[in-house]
Amino acid sequence: MKKLVSFGVSILRSFSNYANQYKKIFQQKNHNKSVYWYTKAAKQGDIKAQINLAYMYDKGEGVKQNKRKALFWYTKAAEKDHFLAQYNLAVMYCESEGIKQGKQKAVYWYTKAAEQGYANAQYNLAYMYAEGEGIKQDKQKAVYWYTKAAEQGYVCAQYNLALMYEKGNGIKQDKTKAIYWYTKAAEQNDSNAQFNLAIIYFNIDGLEQNKQKAFFWYTKAAEQGDSKAQYNLALMYCNGEGIEQDKQKAVYWYTKAAEQNDAEAQNNLAIMYYFGEGIEQDKLKAFFWYTKAAEQGHPRGQYNLALMYCNGEGIEQDKLKAFFWFTKAAEQGHLRAQYNLALMYKYGDGIKQNKFLAKKYFQLACDQGFEMACDELRK
Repeated sequence: MKKLVSFGVSILRSFSNYANQYKKIFQQKNHNKSVYWYTKAAKQGDIKAQINLAYMYDKGEGVKQNKRKALFWYTKAAEKDHFLAQYNLAVMYCESEGIKQGKQKAVYWYTKAAEQGYANAQYNLAYMYAEGEGIKQDKQKAVYWYTKAAEQGYVCAQYNLALMYEKGNGIKQDKTKAIYWYTKAAEQNDSNAQFNLAIIYFNIDGLEQNKQKAFFWYTKAAEQGDSKAQYNLALMYCNGEGIEQDKQKAVYWYTKAAEQNDAEAQNNLAIMYYFGEGIEQDKLKAFFWYTKAAEQGHPRGQYNLALMYCNGEGIEQDKLKAFFWFTKAAEQGHLRAQYNLALMYKYGDGIKQNKFLAKKYFQLACDQGFEMACDELRK
């Protein structure tokens, strides 16, 4: 779920004489004088000057940062019902650790701004209801305010609303509404929405036309650098699902995801280098990517790396390293790793023979239905 957003637009146009003086000075980038004129205008009750002055104190622009003064001037403008002052004041209360009942005050001011139709405030208020921050958790109110913001085109709200409908989180599950709001967010280039939308289309009913939609949205997300989308897109190219099979493009997208440390992609890319699928066979590169996946705890990567060490394929044979990686994979329940590890213990292959541990790992593999391990136990 996407999180809270921070400050809104802050430097506003103002119509008081003092603020008009500021406008000329601001264009000259003379922040010290702009603070002077904003203060003059703010003291005369100019709301926009109060907001701008508060912002400058809050961010330390043209003046020494002073959160207390920022709070003071935002409050002045907020009490006059200016939505942006209410919103920025809420943000300050929400983000300030030392303010007593800060989250509750944030909810109060977000509500004020949200009721005036400000999408940022509606989104943040929805998030606080969803998470129970500063107010009792209320998923229905979260949906209400996410919907208000989403209907204004607020992409984060569209995504969170879609997620709630997809998971049935606090509301009745509704895949149709989830697709609707994911699509709205996806069309605004939200990569998370594009990815989730692709998953729904891929799994929805097995129809080829929906696989093609999944391919379309995976591509959109992948092109924005989403590693999981890159991995799934590579799988679709590799298996020819929703698109004509293309092993070279599969390698391309596996590489993109692997370079972002996606362990599944690293393992699959290694397999393609190992067998020369979609790319020239290169066992050294296979070893490289198996190692990357294995070091991230990927059990199949660990098993495949162990095999390369065990057989000396593309690298120098090293039974101790094979034993190390078989053990890592076996401990994660990889049945073939359990079987191979048992064989090493049984025959003392590169390690000290241990019949007890051999039986233990044969049993573990047998329990998972690996018949060759069961045969070893019957001997």
